[in-house]
Amino acid sequence: MSVADVTARIAQIQGQLGLLSPSRTSTSTSTAFADMLGTATTSADSVTTAPTLGYASPTTGGAADGSAVVEEAKKYLGLPYVWGGTDPTKGLDCSGLVQVVYKNLGYDLPRVSFQQAASGRPVASMAEAQPGDLIAWDNSSRNNGVDHIAIYIGGGKMIEAPRTGLDVRIVDVPSTPDVIRRILPDSAASSASFSTAAPGSTGVPVTFSGPAPAGDSAPYAALFDAAAARYGVPAQLLSAVAKQESGYDPAAVSPAGAQGLMQLMPGTAQGLGVTDSFDPGQAVDGAARLLSDLLGRFGRTDLALAAYNAGPGAVMRYDGVPPYAETQNYVSSVMSMLGGAR
Repeated sequence: MSVADVTARIAQIQGQLGLLSPSRTSTSTSTAFADMLGTATTSADSVTTAPTLGYASPTTGGAADGSAVVEEAKKYLGLPYVWGGTDPTKGLDCSGLVQVVYKNLGYDLPRVSFQQAASGRPVASMAEAQPGDLIAWDNSSRNNGVDHIAIYIGGGKMIEAPRTGLDVRIVDVPSTPDVIRRILPDSAASSASFSTAAPGSTGVPVTFSGPAPAGDSAPYAALFDAAAARYGVPAQLLSAVAKQESGYDPAAVSPAGAQGLMQLMPGTAQGLGVTDSFDPGQAVDGAARLLSDLLGRFGRTDLALAAYNAGPGAVMRYDGVPPYAETQNYVSSVMSMLGGAR
């Protein structure tokens, strides 16, 4: 077996181990926000648990932008390439650089490049690439997926940890990447369209084009409409989530400790910058930002709702709505409310 074959096999095993990392389970039957702080992903089913994949979970409320990613990456220019390196005081490999940069900005990415290249959401072409996007190449048929990844910095250039004997550097993007992924939320989410498809459906989506109003008769309609205008999340989606989570009760507290109108867990609230989960205005604003991020990542409302309930790691693990009874009922219930509103 050649050195390249050994390297490929090690990367494959690392990837498999990443898929098998255990997560904490929840015995509560109440619905709660996914723990976006990267401490644990709780399944909504007390029997079946979902392993976390290390999917890009913002622990700072998604406050970073592309320029922050680039500036963080530049801190490691000149650092030696070290195969398998994850210690920024000693050396990094290509995926180690990406992981460290995003971790310092509050995003937990998987360890190896082919997993990182499945995180976030796809970007169609380099013409649409933005600073901070991940660009990756599949240079060898012996590897499982991409085998080199870098951070795009704009202007046709990237920061990479290249190979043994070279240091972290800025270079021209050498060729069209095989994969382009965006981890950060889109800044222009207010004009986005989001597709919905209920679990078990034919997959034909219902599309929300922009932030449709919640309706004057809905409780807290003004808050939902204002948050929709700010973050591009359909107001009727926010309203349906509030109804499912708390029955529109701003003083609700679940057995698991979720609080307020949108049932924010304390750690999640802190990560979103919400200082008082019982304040409906703060709760709706925080939930809208969280849902905006999940919609941007998964591209479908049913998957965003599943991640909201069971955590993004569970959605990635099962490549869809997880097979947890509570999560499936949760998604079906909210989607039914949205279907009725249409």
